[in-house]
Amino acid sequence: QVQLQESGGGSVQAGGSLRLSCAASGYNFDRNCLGWFRETPGTEREGVAIIGTSRTTSYADSVKGRFTISQDNANNTLYLQMNNLKPEDTGIYYCAATTVQYAAAWYCFTLGREGYAYWGQGTQVTVSS
Repeated sequence: QVQLQESGGGSVQAGGSLRLSCAASGYNFDRNCLGWFRETPGTEREGVAIIGTSRTTSYADSVKGRFTISQDNANNTLYLQMNNLKPEDTGIYYCAATTVQYAAAWYCFTLGREGYAYWGQGTQVTVSS
């Protein structure tokens, strides 16, 4: 059984940083795509950052240059380092995993939320101006 558990959310001022973590169990980090999604007020859940086979990465345009996704296979943990946070980054952040194997991040990004079978419970990020 796949389980995903996020942590690291909180409240920061604009320009600050946060690092989200997602501890996974029952899942093969090496073969499958993993990602971070977020729900902001008034919007549907959207992809923020994806990591795929061979640790390829893909990002939403709104976070490029500010967010970095990474994974620690030894500890089965996914990370999202968020720098230079903006008020529009406020939302609930979800860790997600897909059953698609051996795929590059750009492809897994195109799957959208429907392509991800496993989800964490979400962690709140609030950025004040």
